Amino acid sequence: MEIPDRPLEIIWDITYACPLRCFHCYSESGRRPSRQLSRQDMLRVAERIVAMRPYGISLAGGEPLLADGVFEVAARMADAGIKVALFTGGWSVRPEMIDDIVRHFFRVSVSLDGATAEVHDRIRGRRGSFDRAMATLQFLDQRVGRLRRDGGDAPSFGIDCVLVRSNFHQAEDFCTRIAPRFPALGFVSLGAVVPEGLASRPGVAEHELLTDEQVGLLGSAAFAARLRSVAPPSVQVTATDNLALQMHPDRIRRGQFFPALQVEPDGAARAMPAYEGTVGNLLTDPPAELWRRAVERWHDPFVVETLTPVRTMREWADATRRIDRHFASRADRARIERRPDFLPVRP
Repeated sequence: MEIPDRPLEIIWDITYACPLRCFHCYSESGRRPSRQLSRQDMLRVAERIVAMRPYGISLAGGEPLLADGVFEVAARMADAGIKVALFTGGWSVRPEMIDDIVRHFFRVSVSLDGATAEVHDRIRGRRGSFDRAMATLQFLDQRVGRLRRDGGDAPSFGIDCVLVRSNFHQAEDFCTRIAPRFPALGFVSLGAVVPEGLASRPGVAEHELLTDEQVGLLGSAAFAARLRSVAPPSVQVTATDNLALQMHPDRIRRGQFFPALQVEPDGAARAMPAYEGTVGNLLTDPPAELWRRAVERWHDPFVVETLTPVRTMREWADATRRIDRHFASRADRARIERRPDFLPVRP
């Protein structure tokens, strides 16, 4: 695959505000300033994103539903003909928000990192977060089901699960115990935790990063087929090892990479979604120039030298920490140095 002349996907972490404290949080949301823009500037960023003509846009965070004006931003991008997806932890969803959610998004992913409250709440760092996520799925199920029965347009909604060692044993349970509770559920998406942000800490790498054997299993066709065989027929089940996010030089040459641009809440554009280091800001720099700089970063000698020898998940985590410290701003390096050690909590 040739490198496209624009990002095919844009992930906009529209705020770093978050009520949860996930130990594997990629953006350290809830532990740092939200950096959320004003409504006017959010709309300016939205216009710049539209100008890049991506196939899809995902609004994430943090918790995007905490961002004042998120529905207006989604509407602006959807009106331009771009499909806009939402990622939510479910904690902040209220029944009166459901109509806006189903109106403005073509796909809604509810993060669920455990098939039981015990596992999910431990990973998400807040008691009651499993119940809130399940309530959100119930709200969506009722509204989407009603729209479909009435012949109206409805988004696809489903479950997005980050697999770590302490929930890997529950992979099938999402298909057999959770999915059947929601007749209108469209998908279950399971992906290996990426050693990014807090998930790149040595303690997480040692105790919660998937083993290489687990990653190999997750990336196999047989594993995905097994999950699909036990899920309701109407539910699309996908499983991914997420190695495309590694941006390994060998994978780039083979076309096995993720041509995406990640945007921080204030409009700053990351060169590579899984690594620290920005290449400018959508509020001040031409979008095409930001993409050119991002692609250039993929081939930076330090990046190539650091990622070329990587063959294992532990080596990937080590490489992430090196790249982050090399390209992060002074303020971001200070934040990285303040990260607390990870101490595993077992039941």
